[in-house]
This record gives sequence, C-alpha cells and structure tokens, in this order.
Amino acid sequence: MRYELKKIFLIVILLQTISLAQSFNASVSSTKVGISDQFQVSFTFEGDDINSLKNFSPPDFKNFLVLSGPNQSTSMQIINGAVSASLTYSYYLQPRDVGNFTIGSASISFKGTTYKSDPIKIEVVKGSLQQQNVQRQQRDQSVSNEEIAENLFVRASADKQRAYKGEQITVTYKLYTRLTIASQMSISKLPQYQGFWAEELETSNNISFTTEVVNGKQFRVGILKKVALFPTEAGQLSITPFELNVPVLIRKKSRSGSIFDDFFNDPFFSRGETVEYNAKSNTIKVEVLPLPDENVPPSFNGAVGSFLLNHSINTTETKTNEPVSIKLDISGSGNIKLLNVPEIVLPSGFEKYEPKTSEQINRNGKISGRKSIEYLLVPRTAGEKEIPPISFSFFDPSKKDYVTLSTPSYTIKVEQGETSNTVVYSGKEDVKQLGDDIRYIKTTVDDLDKKSEIVLYQFGFWTAAILPLFAAAGLIAWKRKEDKLSGDTQLMRYSRAQKIARTRLKKAKQLLQANKETEFYAEISLALSGYLEDKLRMPKSEFSIEKAAEELRNRNVNEALINQFKICAEKTDYIRFAPAHDGLAEMNNIYNQSAEVIIELEKNFAVKKNVT
Repeated sequence: MRYELKKIFLIVILLQTISLAQSFNASVSSTKVGISDQFQVSFTFEGDDINSLKNFSPPDFKNFLVLSGPNQSTSMQIINGAVSASLTYSYYLQPRDVGNFTIGSASISFKGTTYKSDPIKIEVVKGSLQQQNVQRQQRDQSVSNEEIAENLFVRASADKQRAYKGEQITVTYKLYTRLTIASQMSISKLPQYQGFWAEELETSNNISFTTEVVNGKQFRVGILKKVALFPTEAGQLSITPFELNVPVLIRKKSRSGSIFDDFFNDPFFSRGETVEYNAKSNTIKVEVLPLPDENVPPSFNGAVGSFLLNHSINTTETKTNEPVSIKLDISGSGNIKLLNVPEIVLPSGFEKYEPKTSEQINRNGKISGRKSIEYLLVPRTAGEKEIPPISFSFFDPSKKDYVTLSTPSYTIKVEQGETSNTVVYSGKEDVKQLGDDIRYIKTTVDDLDKKSEIVLYQFGFWTAAILPLFAAAGLIAWKRKEDKLSGDTQLMRYSRAQKIARTRLKKAKQLLQANKETEFYAEISLALSGYLEDKLRMPKSEFSIEKAAEELRNRNVNEALINQFKICAEKTDYIRFAPAHDGLAEMNNIYNQSAEVIIELEKNFAVKKNVT
C-alpha cells in the first residue's frame, strides 16, 4: 500500500514538472497563400514565468513584406494551483514573389537559456486565395447576386431616343423591387451628363411606391430621380449609369426552392441577414441631331423650344435725359436659363444701359417659365426717334423649323428738357441771379492780398502737382484691367468667381436661417459648382463633379481638399435619400464645410497665380 502511494506521488510530481516545462513554438495562419494575400505568423513562448523573457529575435523575412509587427500579447491561467502563462509575438506578412519559401527560426532567452522555434515552409501561388474563398462563400449563400438582380434593379428611361440639339430630353430613374429594403439607401455613383446641360426636376423627398408588372412579375416601383437634359452637341451621346446601394433583407431558401411566389410575404425567404446590394441602372444612348443650317434667322441665338413674346413700353413721349423703359416677356417651354437677351438697335441720340433680367422657371415636368427683360434707354437729343422692331428667334422641334417673333417699331417724340439756369449780366455790379446753380460773380478784386511766400517751397504745391500723376497712373491701370476683362470673358469669370460664390453663400445663409432645406441645398450646389466652373473655365454643360476633381488634380490641388469638395457637392444630392434627423444642424454643417472648401480653393488658386 505504501508503495502505491509513493507511485501516485511521483506521478503527480512528474505531471507538474511537465506542466511547468517551457516551450517556444511558431505557427502560421495558412501554409498556402496567394501573392496578393496577407497572412499571420506567430511565435509563442509558454511557461510559468514570462517576466524573465528577454532578447526576442525574429527571423529574416526577406521574401515577405512586413505589414505589421511585432504585435505582442500575453495570457495567464491557473489550474489546480499551478500557474501557466504565454507571450506571443505576431507579424502580418505579404509575399513578394511566387514560389516555396521558408520562414527561419526565431529565438528568445529565458533565465540564461536560449529557445528557438522550428522553421515554417510557405507556398505562394498566383492570385488571391482569400478572394477565391470569399467568392466561394458568396456562391454558397442561400441567395446569389444574380437572384437579387432579378428582383431588384434600377431602370433609367428617356422620353425620346432622338432629339435636336437644345431640345429637352427627360430621363427618369426608377427603383423596381420585390424584396424588403432594410434601411436607408445611399447613392454609390451619380450619372455623368457629358454633352448635356442638366436641370434637376422636382420630385418628392420621400419615395412613393406604386405597382407595375414586368415579365409577368409584380414589382413595387418608386421614382428615384428625374432630370431634364438639353444636348449641347450633336452626335451619339451616352448617359452613364446611376448606382444605388440598397440594403436588402436576405433570408434562407425554403425547402421547396420556390422563388418569390408571393408579392409581400415571399416563401423564398425566412429569417436571415441584411446584404448591401449595389443596383446599377442601364446606360442610355441618345442620337442628337444638329439644327438645320438653312433659313437661319439673323436674330437666332440658339433658343430651342416653343415660346411667346409679350412687349410693352412705358411712354412714347418724353424729354431729353428722361428714361424710357421697354419690357419683353419671353414665355413657354424650353431651357429658359440659356435664353440670350435679344439685341436692340437704337437710333442716334439714345444711350442704353445694361438690360435687367429676371427668370421664373417651372421644373415640375417639362421645363417651362418666363424670362423678363427690361431695357432702360435715355434720349440725349430732341426730335422724333424710331426704334426698330426687336426680334427673338427660336427653333421649334415640333415644327422642325425656325420661328421669329418681333415687337412693333416704336416712335418716340423727344422734347428738349430743362437746361441749367442762366445769369444775365447788365453792367458793373448789376447781376441778376436765376436759380441757385450760379451765384453772384464779383467784378472787383480790392480785398485780395499778395502773398510773399515762394510757391515752389510749399508742401501743398507739390502735393497738388504729384498727386494727380499717381491718380492718373492708377486710373490707367484700372482701365487696362477692365478692358482686358471685358475682352476675355473667361478671365472675367475667373476674377469674379470668388465674389459670386460669396454672394451665393450669403443667400444660402439666409435660406438656412429660414429653414428652407430644398432651396438651401440648391444654392450651396450653385455656389460650389459655379465657383469651380468660373475658376477652371469650364462650360456649364461640361461640368461634373468627377471632371472638376480631375482638373483640380491636374493643377496639383491637395487630394484631401478635392475629397472635401466632392463630399460637399455629393451631399446636396444625397440628402433626399438619407435625410438627417436634425436637418438644421446638417444644413449648418454643410454650409460651414462648403465655405471652408471655397476659401481653401481660393487660397490654392492665389498661390498658383503668384507662382506663375
């Protein structure tokens, strides 16, 4: 019996000795990896006292790129009073080449003894095994992307596939779904309208679904976006896809394997998970016809649509230096914004000021509205003057012909207006004053004293002599700058871009304070796009966020600033798909970000200008 007890005691001591033994091992997450994959290598020391460890030396990773490491972690556990601990050094690696490689031994010192790990062999192959695993997992899912695409998609449609240059084409983006949308959708990529002038049409901030039958299946359908496009060039033009990220509730297939048998509660699904699905619309191609080059009226300036012309004059009898006002109202359907002001020909003796214009645009469907123009004319000479008819021409796509609308000629009788008051002199000290313009003129100089100071030595003399020279030089420089700006429209736009953007931001601030969300985001969008259109000297019809970003990169603008601009610009379109809980706070945030972007871009342009 005593012998048995001794035997058990020795076994317990032996087990404790084994449990307290020290070890140093290497491990790897995978011994076969793709050249573009990342993998983990770990070196772990296990023992009873990791505080005595020192001098860890990793192997030479010459055939691998070290992405991270050494990352250190420790653990400790107590079993039946025996303490064990471990210390791990881990690295994240990526292969440099294809082939078979060996990761050498690592070493570490413990209480005077050096421990070494065993070498590890790694096989590196082409491609990415991790990506293949992900694709395999996707194939193994209960529902594939192809099955989702059959039951959820975005469709873009145009009301016409063939149009004249400048004629409106209405593009509608609709979401078709038979699935459950789990949460708010977000825009992945906006379409590009290269070769078009784009006008966003008004749609509801909240998507309202109706039902349609497509290929024998019933879908819920909601309008995402509507836009009016006006081609600015002839030829075959393309509208890139609209991409939308849709979180879809995906569930496991039923045993029967039926697919979407029921409209609202489909047995294809049961409880499952939310999958982010990127829905992409189709590409639209449009054939744009050039406008006829025969019988083009002299007054045609590119207007396309259907318009009416109303006119009025405030008076046909006036006096010199008293203004005459002629008003035109051009109304109808077409791109009201791009209508040019009709030219007015004046007889001699009239002075013309810059016409005042205003617009009222309806964006509910077909772009329509009116453009009001007021000409302010001032006659300088008396007589009977005749103003020839003012003509406005446009191309009517429905008639496939040009139409010219004209006002009648205006005959204006101009009488001589009042002249300045006169003074009648009838001899010495005999002056008659008529009015207050000319005061009494003295005819004697008895009270004048002769001064003895030399004029050349007086400060006032030199000030009066030199100051006009500086003033004249400044005036000449200013005049040359104005003439240069007037002769170069793009340079004028570049120079005044900041002022226009500041005005739009001021208006946006007023809309923010009035909590007018839609108008606010429209004004912020105009401020950002208008500023870069002018600074980059890009036509409105060719402007897009991506093209502006690319042009900024060509000018070596900081990438972080470019990304900040893109975020601000895209948020104005995203806002109705993912409205903020606190709309006013989000508006204030967008306002501050947009103002900062314009300020930083202006600094950047100023630096580039000084360098050149």
